[in-house]
Amino acid sequence: MPKPVIPEERRRRRRPTKSGTVLSEALIVETALRMLREHGSTGLTARRLGLALDADPSTLYRYFRGMDDLTLAIGDALIGQALAGWEPTGEWRRDLREVGLRIHAAYVAHPQAALLTTSRVTGRANELAADEAVLDILRTAGLPLAETVRVYHAFIDQTLAFAALDAASLALPSEALGEDEARWRSTYAQVPVERYPRIAEAAPLLATRMVTSAFPTALEMLLDSVGKRMDGARREHGAV
Repeated sequence: MPKPVIPEERRRRRRPTKSGTVLSEALIVETALRMLREHGSTGLTARRLGLALDADPSTLYRYFRGMDDLTLAIGDALIGQALAGWEPTGEWRRDLREVGLRIHAAYVAHPQAALLTTSRVTGRANELAADEAVLDILRTAGLPLAETVRVYHAFIDQTLAFAALDAASLALPSEALGEDEARWRSTYAQVPVERYPRIAEAAPLLATRMVTSAFPTALEMLLDSVGKRMDGARREHGAV
């Protein structure tokens, strides 16, 4: 049976660790992110995290129900980083673009953590705030409820899917990543024209484009589609 999680205000009154550190959920998540960045997912264990915090590993279970609960907290922290300082402007396309780019950037900044968390549903405060923001942007812009949910689904899944894809590339060993990118300038640039005419034609552009993220382009395509749906909704239904 999992141990009960003690409320944050009670945890803060606990004695500091031997090194004088006062533990908190935020500190544990911050330390876990650093360990993921330095050692990858295999390096994140309760024992190693306890050592990094100069605390007994069992102490972590006063803050989290287990390592999976910590994983959810890490994902939620990334979303919190994405939304930090963001304020809606009231212009739906600008706001939706900014939220998407911020979420993608926050995950890509922590590739190893992104691989663990992009497919998870945290149900925590930052995730709820992001979902509320996206739904509000779409509803305030005049999109009907059912269409709002469809667009929200596509927007969130596309953002997280590209974050996972780009994070997976960045999480590769530098040598492997370099080799993958070099193939666009070597193999693809040298294919037989008679057999692969379209690849040969596009090779110079592929070498430039394929080593960058396609997320900004895909996001603009999605926004174009949303704009058309909004125009159609206004013509057919008028006010929501």
